[in-house]
Amino acid sequence: MTTPLPRAARVATWIYFTLNGFAMGLWVVHIPVVEDAADISHSTLGGLLLVLGAAAFAGMQVAGPLADRVGQRKLLPAAGVLLGVALFFPGLADSWWTLGLALVCFGFGNGTIDVAMNSHAVVVERAYPRPIMASFHAMWSIGGAFAALVGAATLGADVPTAVTLSACGAFTIVVSLLTGRFLLDGRPEPGEAASAAAPTARPSTKLVWLLGAIAFAMMLAEGVANDWAALHAEDVLGTSTSAAAFAYGSFAVAMTVGRFATDRVSALIGPVAIVRYGAALAAFGLALVVVVPSLPVALLGWALFGLGLSGSVPQLFSAAGNLDQRSSGALMARVVGLGYVGLLAGPALIGGLAHWIPLNVAFIVPVALCLVAVVFAGVLAPRAVAAEELVSR
Repeated sequence: MTTPLPRAARVATWIYFTLNGFAMGLWVVHIPVVEDAADISHSTLGGLLLVLGAAAFAGMQVAGPLADRVGQRKLLPAAGVLLGVALFFPGLADSWWTLGLALVCFGFGNGTIDVAMNSHAVVVERAYPRPIMASFHAMWSIGGAFAALVGAATLGADVPTAVTLSACGAFTIVVSLLTGRFLLDGRPEPGEAASAAAPTARPSTKLVWLLGAIAFAMMLAEGVANDWAALHAEDVLGTSTSAAAFAYGSFAVAMTVGRFATDRVSALIGPVAIVRYGAALAAFGLALVVVVPSLPVALLGWALFGLGLSGSVPQLFSAAGNLDQRSSGALMARVVGLGYVGLLAGPALIGGLAHWIPLNVAFIVPVALCLVAVVFAGVLAPRAVAAEELVSR
């Protein structure tokens, strides 16, 4: 008898990824307005964004073990509510310290739901005979695009930021609570956990760190594109501001399309090939941006860069979540956390290097990190995981 697929849980997970992308996107499009309302400088905002990142990392490390203890079915709706409540606060900030407190809450909520939804995605994927992780990450991108449309409409209509963020926060809370009933509990049954614990050692720390290191490299490269693609087109290639926007747009569209396609490709060639050849394609695409000072070539390069990166992170998160079902959340929190550090570090690293060398030359760093991922992609192979577990016994 064939076990029915948990389609409702899959759709519910799509919704949570979309909500998270929507919330983050709303914050991003309102950053200039919030900065003005709080009457702070760009440098102060930069410091507060680091606070947001640190709070998100803390939320991830709390959410991982909590998912293993209470189950994703309880944690994920609670994380969605926490994120929705936190979305109220940035629009109310009127000073640097009130904005700092708001971003601590928002960052913690974002980190919590990030690990909770990825951990639940692994649980749902286990019930399917094929990979489905990348499609969840594609829905995050869709949520961000929807936020950009909503933000443009509300800002254009002069709707107060506090009203927009509060209304969207309330929407996030309601949808999170309504969707929670369709989730799965990823904790193994007591008998299943006991039988699994006897013959199998926990995965080695070395393997977890390798997966985290690759996630760091790939998400650092993604962060570079997010913050520097348009600036490269404007400052290095000399394009107009409107034309420069197409540089990031080509990257973002290619990444979204690639994530929708990755699951089917991964089912055919496996996660190692997705990461290895995807990282190689990303390195080639960014190398085009570095060496050819032409906008059409740059647009092609950023598109290849986005397409190459699109499938790598979902494969890494899925591998981390499947290392040990008993501690899936905690293991994923480490890998997701390291990836998030890379996402934050990438733009800052390139910005620092750009003070000393041309911006396009600074892009050699993410190119090199993509090549490192090509070399170490083999750690995602099932036989590598098995070998690491034998060594750790």
